[in-house]
Amino acid sequence: MLDIFTDLDLIPFHLSLMIVICLGMAETVGYYINARPSHIFKRFSPQKLHNLPLLNVKFSAALIMYFLLMNFSFAGYFLQLCVFANQQEFLPAYYLIIPALIIAIFFTVFMIHCLDQVIPSKRIHPQVNLLGRLATISSGNARPGFSAQARVRDELGQLHYVQVEPEFGELEFQSQVILIRIRKSHYIAKKICQSNQLFSLDFNP
Repeated sequence: MLDIFTDLDLIPFHLSLMIVICLGMAETVGYYINARPSHIFKRFSPQKLHNLPLLNVKFSAALIMYFLLMNFSFAGYFLQLCVFANQQEFLPAYYLIIPALIIAIFFTVFMIHCLDQVIPSKRIHPQVNLLGRLATISSGNARPGFSAQARVRDELGQLHYVQVEPEFGELEFQSQVILIRIRKSHYIAKKICQSNQLFSLDFNP
């Protein structure tokens, strides 16, 4: 009789799911004792890690890791069940680790950036004067009534992520804009024309 709980070919995916469950429990308990695993992970993770494109969102790196582990587990189960349906036995786990990881990365990126579009941004720092700075749209397109995320550097060279919205028209992904004023929780931005590229390079190195 098939025992899916002890089958060696499913162990890597069982372990991945168990890590997610254990980390979730530790996160819940740590919330009350001020010792959350996500804070520990953030403290010891390299600064360069937070500049990766996948991490330029409104989520912590720890939460992205949880999503990745969960998707890796589910992808492994799905692939093994597909194999079992055809061959009546599971494939050795080492054949499926790489395909499951690729699927997990794809779905993690998709989930994170979909959620990033609907969760309000908390990254605006009113004490930092970013008006007049050059920014680049880094997530989605912006149009009146619908903001998008943009990255901008302040006068000290520090990188910020803010929500921007045009007065009219549309700001496309990766387009360069100038922040002209603040409106509540986001900035009003104006698109830089192609003829102003030389000006933009001098304006915000």
